[in-house]
Amino acid sequence: MAQEVRVRYAPSPTGHLHIGGARTALFNYLFARHHNGKFIVRIEDTDIERNVEGGEQSQLENLKWLGIDYDESVDKDGGYGPYRQTERLDIYRKYVDELLEKGYAYKCFCTPEELEKEREAQRAAGIAAPQYSGKCRHLTKEQVAKLEAEGKPYTIRIKVPEGKTYEFEDMVRGKVTFESKDIGDWVIMKANGIPTYNFAVVIDDHLMKITHVFRGEEHLSNTPKQLMVYDYFGWEPPQFAHLTLIVNEQRKKLSKRDESIIQFVSQYKELGYLPEAMFNFFALLGWSPEGEEEIFSKEELIRIFDVSRLSKSPSMFDTKKLTWMNNQYIKKLDLDRLVEISLPHLIKAGRLPEQMSEEQRQWARDLIALYQEQMSYGAEIVELSELFFKEEIEYNEEAKQVLAEEQVPDVLKAFLEEVKQLEPFTADNIKAAIKSVQKSTGQKGKKLFMPIRVAVTGQTHGPELPFALQLLGKEKVISRLEKVIH
Repeated sequence: MAQEVRVRYAPSPTGHLHIGGARTALFNYLFARHHNGKFIVRIEDTDIERNVEGGEQSQLENLKWLGIDYDESVDKDGGYGPYRQTERLDIYRKYVDELLEKGYAYKCFCTPEELEKEREAQRAAGIAAPQYSGKCRHLTKEQVAKLEAEGKPYTIRIKVPEGKTYEFEDMVRGKVTFESKDIGDWVIMKANGIPTYNFAVVIDDHLMKITHVFRGEEHLSNTPKQLMVYDYFGWEPPQFAHLTLIVNEQRKKLSKRDESIIQFVSQYKELGYLPEAMFNFFALLGWSPEGEEEIFSKEELIRIFDVSRLSKSPSMFDTKKLTWMNNQYIKKLDLDRLVEISLPHLIKAGRLPEQMSEEQRQWARDLIALYQEQMSYGAEIVELSELFFKEEIEYNEEAKQVLAEEQVPDVLKAFLEEVKQLEPFTADNIKAAIKSVQKSTGQKGKKLFMPIRVAVTGQTHGPELPFALQLLGKEKVISRLEKVIH
């Protein structure tokens, strides 16, 4: 591409980074990096009543956590700022005035009550999508001056051209067309001097030299309004790509009230998911690489990202696939880092003290290492390692059936005697003790291991038995064996 690629992700600070927003940011980012371009984060904060405290910071921090490093934003000036819309109000005013001067826009003095009345009348007449009638379009200069002199508040509306077709080539959907007759004259600036989204976004994209826009398909219907503004100023619009919806496992559009799916990036971070796994997972949410491979590094994804492989059908947020993918990353993770994301959950659950001795810290590290193969995310360690913190074990039906087998008393008694002699109580010595029980009782395989595992842990499946017993400690193992034998 001859022109430098410049793309943007433009969140509003009305909430935290949502999985839909993260996916949009990621595709913009991959496209920019693939073409050695720039990725800009612009804050669309003009919906002042809905902005939440910390919303902007949360967006930026969670993008950085995911590994989506941007080139320009509120904290990284690239010469195209300001990057907050509320700091660009003078810029918008200048362009609104230009449209008014050229006769492409006009002042509208209709009150919200009058507009609602108009909409109701249209709905009553069977018009499904009511439009503004355009009555203020025809006010004379004198009428406008009189209304202004009376101090009547006004909005500014753009004049929608008649009989015009807006057509563009969408990078995902191909050719898309809209007719101007389906769009009423729309507001570009509210009575309080704040521009509307569809106007401000065009001014910002043009001045920031944005070349490509990847955004959710809910923005598709905004495109003709934006193309109208580009037309009136004689500017070249960017290329658009409208990404398909993310749906839940019931194939329903993801709504923020859908509790079957965790919806915010910060929640995954808190649960101990890995950013590199989340990055990988989001990249496959509406885009597919060639071949069957699904695990990719950030660098690989940047290299292979190809717009032609963006999906045309909705992408399902598959929670099982995410946990599987995160587990693949955890298996290969450096143990220090796994301890870093898992240990706080054991402390929070009251399993371990905040201030630990070296010995306690080493024990916790060994415990986490024991579950590295099984763990799907950091917080899961609490549930997985429950057996190490229980005073009493409750045996379920499956466990009771194992303990009812005829060879069990012999195996457990023989093992108890071996354990009492063991010094030091290490995994290697425990392994040798089990071998010795095999010789003395003639039992092997499941008949030997399963009674020991169930008696001491209460579980029929679990981590490697000698290591689990070493971590439980000699006293606990003896106590649990004695309870089952008696």
